[in-house]
Amino acid sequence: MNDIDTIYYNDFGIAFQWKKNLGKDFKKVQLVFKDTGMYLTPNELVCFSSKVNDTLDDLCVCYDCQNKENCRSYLLQTPLGQLSFAMTYPELEKIKDLISGTIFQLRLDNFLENEAIDLS
Repeated sequence: MNDIDTIYYNDFGIAFQWKKNLGKDFKKVQLVFKDTGMYLTPNELVCFSSKVNDTLDDLCVCYDCQNKENCRSYLLQTPLGQLSFAMTYPELEKIKDLISGTIFQLRLDNFLENEAIDLS
């Protein structure tokens, strides 16, 4: 774990950036959840957040379903056009938190870095 800078995590996954000295694109975010890793730019992360929100907005909850907590009936599109995930409603809520928390932390870090520069 010394090779990464953790940005945000929850019980569903983690978002981090590789340290600069590893030869990877340190500006991209590694998002790991459900045994899957996605390497995204901040703009792709914002796009992914929009897709999560769109999926949650378009939900058709099966109120009588006995298996709604485990049913993978929601198809989440990603910023990578050829990749989508079948997810449960609780997983959608957790990935929303993971992505939103990551974006918030990236924006906060950027704001603080810019403020520090302006004060010098």
